[in-house]
Amino acid sequence: MKKTTLFVITAIVAIVALVGFKLAANKEKLDEKNQPPVATTVAIPVTVAEVTEGTVSQQLIKTGNLIPFKEANIMATAQGKVTNVAFQLGSNVKQGATLIQVDNRLKELSLEATQLQISKLKKDVDRYTTLLEGSAATEVQVSDTKFQYENALNQAEQIRKQIQDAAVKAPISGRIVKKNVEPGEFVSPGTVLGTILDVSRLKAEVLVNEKDVYSLREGQAVKVSADVFPDKVFTGHISYISPQGTQDHNYPVEITISNGNVLKAGTFVNVDFSQQSKQMALQIPRSALVESVKNPYVYVVEGNVVRQRKISLGRTFGESVEVTGGLSAGDKVVTTGQINLSDGATVQVTR
Repeated sequence: MKKTTLFVITAIVAIVALVGFKLAANKEKLDEKNQPPVATTVAIPVTVAEVTEGTVSQQLIKTGNLIPFKEANIMATAQGKVTNVAFQLGSNVKQGATLIQVDNRLKELSLEATQLQISKLKKDVDRYTTLLEGSAATEVQVSDTKFQYENALNQAEQIRKQIQDAAVKAPISGRIVKKNVEPGEFVSPGTVLGTILDVSRLKAEVLVNEKDVYSLREGQAVKVSADVFPDKVFTGHISYISPQGTQDHNYPVEITISNGNVLKAGTFVNVDFSQQSKQMALQIPRSALVESVKNPYVYVVEGNVVRQRKISLGRTFGESVEVTGGLSAGDKVVTTGQINLSDGATVQVTR
C-alpha cells in the first residue's frame, strides 16, 4: 500500500515538472517572437571633396559708401539774440560769407565809449610827457597814464573781436543741409546753428587686404561705378593709404572722386583698382552646400560617419565657393548623397 502511494506521488510530481518545463519553453519562444528585430546599419554611399586652400585671382574691386569731401557745423561764437539768418536749407554758400548775425548793438556802443577814452588818454600821455620834460610831472604819473592808455587799447581790441564773433561766417564752401536757427532765437557760444556739406568732391573708404595693398600707391587712378548709374564710370584717385592695418590685416584706403554734383553722399559704389587680386582662400564645391547660402551647412566625414556643420561663406568662384568659417583645410565634405543623410549617419565613400 505504501509503495503504491509513493508511486502515485512520484508520478504526479513528474507530470507537474513536465508541464512546467513545457510552459517555460513555450514562454521563451513567445518572448523571442515578440522581440523587435535587431536593427542592421546600412552605410549610405556618398562622394566627398577635400577642403582646399588656394590662391584666388580676380579683379580687385571693393565696395564703399560715399561721404562728403568736407563737412562742417555752423557754430555760434557769441551770445545774444539772432537778428538775421542769411541762408535757407539747400543754399549754396561760400567760405567766409556771413550767414547769421547776432545782436551786437551794446558791443558797438561799448566800443565807441572805449575809443573816446582812448582819445582822452592819448592826450593825457602827451601832456604828462611834456610836463615831465619840464619837471612839472613825475615819472609815476606818466607811467600810470601810459598803462591806462594801453589797457584801453587792449579793451577796444577785445570788443572788436566780440563784434566780429557776432557775425557767424561759413567755415567752408558748400551746401546747407541742416538749418537749426531762426531770427529772434537766443544763442550761446558753441550752439550748432546748421551744417554745410562740400560735395563738389566725394570720398569713399574701402578695406584692402594685406596681399593687395602693397601694390597700390597714393595718386593712383581708379574707376568708380554706382548701381544708380549703370552705364556711367567715374574717375577717382587714391588719396590716402593707411600705414596701419586692422586686426584682420585689412588696410583702410581712401578714394577721392570728382563729383560734378552727380553723385550724392551715402551712395554705395564699386571701386575698381584695375588689377588682379591674389589671395589665399578656403574653397569647397557648390554641390557640397545644403540649404541656401543664407543658412548654409555641410556634412563632414569623420571616419565612417558624417557630422552636420554650419559654415560661413565668402565669395563665389564659378563652381566653387569661399568658406570663411566652420571648416579647415583637409576636411572632407559630402558632395552627393546629402538628401539621405542626417547627423551621425554611417556612410560609405565611393569614388
